Amino acid sequence: MLLSCNIRFLFLKRIACLGSAMRPSKSGLHTVTIMPLSPAMQMLGAFAEFERAMLRERTKAGLESARRQGHIGGRRPKLRPQQQAEIIKMVSRGKKTAADAARLFDVHPATISRLLAHARMETAMAHR
Repeated sequence: MLLSCNIRFLFLKRIACLGSAMRPSKSGLHTVTIMPLSPAMQMLGAFAEFERAMLRERTKAGLESARRQGHIGGRRPKLRPQQQAEIIKMVSRGKKTAADAARLFDVHPATISRLLAHARMETAMAHR
């Protein structure tokens, strides 16, 4: 992989010396100058697109494999379920403010705000 990156870099550097330039786009590489696209540049663009498609495919396969093994993506919750329940109870009964609960559990106030909003939404859905 490193060798192919170096080769591509040298190839693009050589093209720049000849007075042409390349710019990436969603549909591949495009020349910036009025020089016609040479077959070598077309081949480089095709390899770049193929490599990007392979990377996307490997990433997708890896994520699917992790899901099958029971792993989920994203960051782990800062608060355990029993801590979340305790915070909801304390704030809803008026024993603590959301800011007090955030300081007590050493989390950002936005974490408490999201937790309370989620709890209110679940409560509203349960009462329907």
